[in-house]
Amino acid sequence: MNWIFLLVILLATLGGGLIPMMVRRVTPNFPIYMLAFTGACLFGITIMHLLPEVYHELGHKAGIYIVLGFFLQVALQALSHGTEHGHTHVPKDGHHHVQVFPLLLGLSIHAFMEGIPLGFQFVDRAALASLVIGVAAHKLPEAFTLITVMMHAHQRGGKLWRILVIFSLVTPVAALLASVLGQQSTYISNITAYIVALVIGAFLHISTTIFYESGTKHHELSYRKVVAIAAGLLLAFLTLIFE
Repeated sequence: MNWIFLLVILLATLGGGLIPMMVRRVTPNFPIYMLAFTGACLFGITIMHLLPEVYHELGHKAGIYIVLGFFLQVALQALSHGTEHGHTHVPKDGHHHVQVFPLLLGLSIHAFMEGIPLGFQFVDRAALASLVIGVAAHKLPEAFTLITVMMHAHQRGGKLWRILVIFSLVTPVAALLASVLGQQSTYISNITAYIVALVIGAFLHISTTIFYESGTKHHELSYRKVVAIAAGLLLAFLTLIFE
């Protein structure tokens, strides 16, 4: 496991969470375009790098697990309320009824799942580095939204920092576990391929939801959002240079 890759994921998560903690007023459109950019990047990397890998490993069975992963993410949203794709669901009437534990549980399960592919032994040399870029990009708005919601739930000071640090560690820890256990056991390594397929389904759900729902009224597609999506896809295409 490349420690630099894990550090990139960790710093991206911390950085995303620090923005609402350090910046008093964030431009309302900033999260929208950040989500569009990172969602497009994650989508492109999933299609170009992860899909070929799981079909190479699992054949046509991969499709079954990708679909299951898609709807597993739908189920996780019952806990996270869509925070992983930018939904804050912050009440505007001054009453704060955010259920902190279910939100953290749902997001942590999602974060753990997305760390497992980072410990997978990819055939494509470009896949791992590209995946790190995609996951790191996704972590920025994910942590940003989480901390924004936590602040509205009156989580302050040391508790807010603990939430951010613990959440930032979940994905790197999952990657380490997948890598170490996969090297020690062929059985676990084989199971990891199925989990990667599940994660692909989750990534497809998150990224496509971001395209149409990330903060714009009536789910409209403004030209600025189109530019952000195009930039994210361009970054995904640029990962092909790792081939």
